[in-house]
Amino acid sequence: MQMVHSKPFGTYSNDDVIFLLKDISEKMYETSTMDKEELIQSGKHYSEMLPMEFEPSEEYKNFFLASLHAYKEKIAGAVQIIAEQILRQKGKKTLLVSLARAGTPIGILVKRYIFAKYRISLPHYSISIIRGRGIDENAIRYLSMNYPDYEFQFIDGWTGKGAIKLELDKSIHKINHNDQTNISDSLAVLADPGHCANIYGTREDFLIPNACLNATVSGLISRTVLNRELLNNHDFHGAKFYQELYEHDVSNYYVDEISKQFDSIFGQEISPSKMAEPNWKGLKEVHTIQKRFKIEDMNLIKPGVGETTRVLLRRLPWKILVRDIMDKNVSHILLLANERKVPIEEYQEMSYSCCGIIKQVK
Repeated sequence: MQMVHSKPFGTYSNDDVIFLLKDISEKMYETSTMDKEELIQSGKHYSEMLPMEFEPSEEYKNFFLASLHAYKEKIAGAVQIIAEQILRQKGKKTLLVSLARAGTPIGILVKRYIFAKYRISLPHYSISIIRGRGIDENAIRYLSMNYPDYEFQFIDGWTGKGAIKLELDKSIHKINHNDQTNISDSLAVLADPGHCANIYGTREDFLIPNACLNATVSGLISRTVLNRELLNNHDFHGAKFYQELYEHDVSNYYVDEISKQFDSIFGQEISPSKMAEPNWKGLKEVHTIQKRFKIEDMNLIKPGVGETTRVLLRRLPWKILVRDIMDKNVSHILLLANERKVPIEEYQEMSYSCCGIIKQVK
C-alpha cells in the first residue's frame, strides 16, 4: 500500500490535515463541461475524469468573499456544535476523517476548534469517497493499522439527498464484515438539510462558502479520481494538485477567517443538544421531485444550497427550484441563475431552500 506524501501535496499544512491520495497531477487531463455531461450521461463514471478548473473570475472571488463575510460566524457556531458533539460521543482518542474535498476544510476547522479550546490535538486525514464506487478501502485500512485504538469520525461539509452517507454506510459495513473490524460510520456535517447525518451543526439549508469555488478553496486539490488506467489496486484514490493556481488560492485564508471567530464563541457554552435521528426526509422529497418533473436519472437532481450552487457554477443546469424567492439563503442562487438564463420555479414542497436540476444532454 502506498505511503503518505514525502513532498507537499496541496497547500494545507500537515498540522491541519494529511491527504491519503495518490498524486496523479502529471497523468490526468481535464474534460470540458459539455463533454463531461455527455460522457457521464452515456455511462462513463464521473470519477474517471476531471472537470476543467480555471482561475476564478473576479465575480466568483467577490462572491466567495461576500459569502464568507456573511456566514463566517454562523459557520464557526456550527463547527462548535459538531466539535463538541464529536468529543462528547467519541472522546479524546478520535480520528477525524474528512471526505475530500468539501469535507476537508470542515475537518480542519473541527481539529482547530478542539485544539484551541481543549488543547487536544486529534489526528486528521482526508480521504476519497465516490458515489457509486465507495470509500477508499486502502485509506481506511491504512488508518486502521496506524490508529488501532482510535474511534473514526467522518466529516463532510453538508448533505444533499444523502448519496454520500448511503455510500459511506455501505462501504464501512462491507469493510467491517470483510476485515472483522468495528469502524463507526458516523458522519458529522455543518448543515444537514437532507436529515441523514448523525451529527450536524444545523439542519438549515444555507450557503457554506467553500461550495462557491473549486480547488482554490480546497488546498488546490482536485475532485478525487478512481481510474484504473492510472491507479493500481494498492493505490489510494487519486487527485491532481493544481500548483499553477497558487496565486489564486484562498484555502488557508478561508479556514483562518473562520478560526478567528472561535475566541468569541468559547464563552457561549452550548447546552448538550440531542441529535435528532436521521429520517432521510430529503431523499423522499427528491423522489417526489423526480416524479413531478419526469426526470429519468435521480443523479441529475441536486438539492440544497451547496449542491445548487455547484450546478450553476460547474454543470449544465436545466432548471432551479426555489422554496421561497424572498429567502436570503437563495439570493446568490437567483443571481447566478439569471446570469446564466436558467429558469427559476417556486416549489414549496421541500425542506431544502433550493434544488438544482441538471440538463439531460443525451
